[in-house]
Amino acid sequence: MNYTPEELRGICLKKSVINGYCKRQVDNLLALINEDYNRQLMDNEELKGKVASLNEAINHYKLLEEALQHSILVAQHTSEQVKANACEKARLITEEAEANAKKLTDEAHQEVAKCKTRCEELKSELISYKSKSELMLQAQLKILKQMSPE
Repeated sequence: MNYTPEELRGICLKKSVINGYCKRQVDNLLALINEDYNRQLMDNEELKGKVASLNEAINHYKLLEEALQHSILVAQHTSEQVKANACEKARLITEEAEANAKKLTDEAHQEVAKCKTRCEELKSELISYKSKSELMLQAQLKILKQMSPE
């Protein structure tokens, strides 16, 4: 049974007629028990306070740990999203660059084809001009030969 200091002070021992207890010794013993019990109660209260304080600290650190774990998860998720977005953007940039390169190559090939066609046209015109010029010169030479000085 748990006695309070007041209950211990109120305990009265009955004395037997023969070989009874010495009242002073019993009172001194009860006083010592009372002091010790008071000290134990105060220590117990102090320890309860410390336990409560430590429990509060534990709860605080648990909440902090949960917040940090949540932050880590959010950071991991965000980094995965950033990485996925970067990969997608890189893929799109690569596709666009390849499309632009193909377009430029096709345009260059078309330009080369146009230049070749134009070159062939100019060669053909040159041959035609040369033929016409030769014919004209031959005709003029023939006319000059026919115009002999007489």
